[in-house]
Amino acid sequence: MSTTRPVPPGSPEPSGASGATAGRQVRSLSFDGASGVVPLARDFARQALYAWGWLPADGADQRAAAEDVLLVVSELVTNACLHAEGPDEMRLACDNKVIRVEVADHGSGQPSPRTPHRAGRPGGHGMFIVQRLCLDWGVVRTPGVAGKTVWAELGAAPV
Repeated sequence: MSTTRPVPPGSPEPSGASGATAGRQVRSLSFDGASGVVPLARDFARQALYAWGWLPADGADQRAAAEDVLLVVSELVTNACLHAEGPDEMRLACDNKVIRVEVADHGSGQPSPRTPHRAGRPGGHGMFIVQRLCLDWGVVRTPGVAGKTVWAELGAAPV
């Protein structure tokens, strides 16, 4: 899994797995002036999962896939709060095979899983969780523009 592959948000992947394909649905949420952004982001993502048919889940695998999406949303938004003065926007895209989560912020830091990962210690688990749950993730920066977009992609549960 790549942690730095700079695929611009919403651009087609070389494999076509998450690009602009037929049936792709996108939702975005601005955090401008919002408080309680982590629960807000989770609620927004949960509503999208219902709209896209991921919820209610028919079985344990589908339920786990939806919970993974919500956990990744929580981790990316929390990291933006802790390390980048909060998120600016979150985008979710679904093409029935992959869900892509993108969180934009004004931070200059480079997210990465803490190595070595120490499971018994508090803190520092966010990007490790993202790396473990996702098909791929990365960071996109636009030259001359402050901030970054951290993106992650998760596969759909088998039907």
